[in-house]
Amino acid sequence: MTYEAIILERDGPIATIRLNRPDKHNAINSVMSREMIEALDTLEEDENVRVIILTGAGGKAFCAGADMSEAVQVQSDGRDGKDFAAQAAIRLARVKKPVIAAVNGHTYGGGAVFAVACDIRVASDNARFRFVGASYGLSVGASQLPRLVGAPMAKELIFTARTVDADEALRIGLVNHVVEQAELSQFVMEMAAQIAANSPAAILASKEVINIATANKDAAKREMEHNATLRQSEEHRSRFKAAADRVTGGQ
Repeated sequence: MTYEAIILERDGPIATIRLNRPDKHNAINSVMSREMIEALDTLEEDENVRVIILTGAGGKAFCAGADMSEAVQVQSDGRDGKDFAAQAAIRLARVKKPVIAAVNGHTYGGGAVFAVACDIRVASDNARFRFVGASYGLSVGASQLPRLVGAPMAKELIFTARTVDADEALRIGLVNHVVEQAELSQFVMEMAAQIAANSPAAILASKEVINIATANKDAAKREMEHNATLRQSEEHRSRFKAAADRVTGGQ
């Protein structure tokens, strides 16, 4: 299968999904969301695939979040737009196989949620994280971030929407490792190979148990309910439009 907004690569039992819109900092549009969901479905069904890696094309961004131009266009057309980034993030969080995020560069908004939805995060030294939802009038990452960094730190990052560099991300537990950008791919592939060499059944069982021990489905459901309401507000529309204008120069 050929894709437009992602690249799917296979190396034995290891599959890599590469978000492939580098000119847009790998922002999530409807095409990327659909293709990512299709790729994850395919990899889940392939018994030969034991580990999945998620990363971004180019060296500047893992994923800058939702494609703001597309989202603003949907709003201006008066259409009931779907949250494409959330759809892909939900599918990613439901993958039963182990998923490693190779975080290369800026990781904002929906991109940060992608990273949090993965099982392990390895960041390059130029990685930057930002949970921007509150600045747009949304709740983004609130149901998942506390299990990684604790409730007080999660509240700080989400309430302030400030940027977190790679060193701080490592210190607070947002990422497992930080490596030089040139070494990121090899480091992650070696880790994936270690995982793939172990019992697939034991890995799947362990992931399920850990997720049961740490995940809160009620919180995730409530976050989605809040956002369904918040997206209809004039405050969200005006905040998002202003942010999009800053990014696109008002075009």
